[in-house]
Amino acid sequence: MRALLTGLSALTLLAIATPAAAQSMAGGDWAFGVGAGTDNRSKDVSKSGTDAYGWALTEWTSGDGFFYGGAGAETIDSSGSNLEIEAGFGIRPQMGGFDLDLNATHKWRVDANPGTDDDAWEFTADVSRAIGPAKAKLRLQYSPDGTGSTEAWTWVEARASWDLTLDTALSAGIGRREQDLSVDYTGWDVGVTWQLAPAVDLDLRYHDTDADPTLFGDQYGSALVANVGFYF
Repeated sequence: MRALLTGLSALTLLAIATPAAAQSMAGGDWAFGVGAGTDNRSKDVSKSGTDAYGWALTEWTSGDGFFYGGAGAETIDSSGSNLEIEAGFGIRPQMGGFDLDLNATHKWRVDANPGTDDDAWEFTADVSRAIGPAKAKLRLQYSPDGTGSTEAWTWVEARASWDLTLDTALSAGIGRREQDLSVDYTGWDVGVTWQLAPAVDLDLRYHDTDADPTLFGDQYGSALVANVGFYF
């Protein structure tokens, strides 16, 4: 699986560099978002020491929606750092009725403890399809060298969602993370997202993993997490 993800990462970079991607950059739109939550959960594990956090992002998308790039920041509590910054780029092609999202992202942890590995590349491939109110997505993610003491890792996740109404969606996911020099675990979540206004979303979600928090820390324990996002 790790070899497959490495190959997908290389294909992502090659695809972004093609003339077709370059031609799609004509025109384009900017989008921005800010938000906050009761816990910063990534791959069902807390990055904020189970404390509340805030985030902000910006993204530029080409006129045809094919090419995009952006940057973001979020508060964390890891390796002495309280802020993580990222920048990335990707493409969103369609193939055989499926929507693809292939991207590369570089992350930095600001003011991490001296000697800490404070940056990492992450490569992601999403394949999704929507049929009526239902949507399914498969995510394959790989980093050749993670932050902190973690070296190479992979994350494979399956997600499904169902639009209950025009403004309410139920979703759930289950994923497996394997890490060199860190904890291997399975994580899952289930929750509801409400569109409170055209540019305001509220998400209430339960997260858990099979890693014992008494052995590996509270960040692997279960939590009910609320997040709100404002987009413009």
